[in-house]
Amino acid sequence: MDLAVDLDWSLDNPANNVKRLKERSGGFHTWSEAEIEKFYAVHKPGSVAHTAMTLMLYTGAARSDAVKLGRGNVHGDRLRYRRQKTENSGGVLIDIPIHHQLRAVMNNCPSGAFTFLQTKYGRGRSPNGLGNQMRTWCDKAGLPECTSHGLRKAIARRLAEAGATPHEIMAVTGHKTLAEVDRYTKDVNRPTLATDGITRLK
Repeated sequence: MDLAVDLDWSLDNPANNVKRLKERSGGFHTWSEAEIEKFYAVHKPGSVAHTAMTLMLYTGAARSDAVKLGRGNVHGDRLRYRRQKTENSGGVLIDIPIHHQLRAVMNNCPSGAFTFLQTKYGRGRSPNGLGNQMRTWCDKAGLPECTSHGLRKAIARRLAEAGATPHEIMAVTGHKTLAEVDRYTKDVNRPTLATDGITRLK
């Protein structure tokens, strides 16, 4: 409508007086610690479900990136990859230390595997395929609200609760703005943070 005004097709833009609708959806559900434990209680080490869960939980990788991660992304004690979602702008480089829980899972993957989540036939998994499998695995564990994307929010929450700064969280998740980090950490445990904050007072 602004363009219509510029082109003299309209005298004004009626959309200027329209109030923005309030967003009521909180987006994808953030996994709680209890839900994470419940998933691991059902899906034991060595299973694809356990590997996928650990890979996404300790990297913050989205499905589209998780399915491509393999030993080629491992550089010493660090994991490096560029986010596919931002590839049109050069791709945000993720360069994070490998958590000991993730290292244990990686060590259990076949040495000749091209990716950590490839099928038993040596084929790569698709992002949608992984998402569908996560739905099955979560349902089996009695977690109807949980999804693979919720794991990105879970690691952001964990980092915030551990005292990580917004920029430190961005470096792990690959978010490009502080607003995105704020949205991902809204389910942080506020009483815990309040306790940590007060104890810093002299």
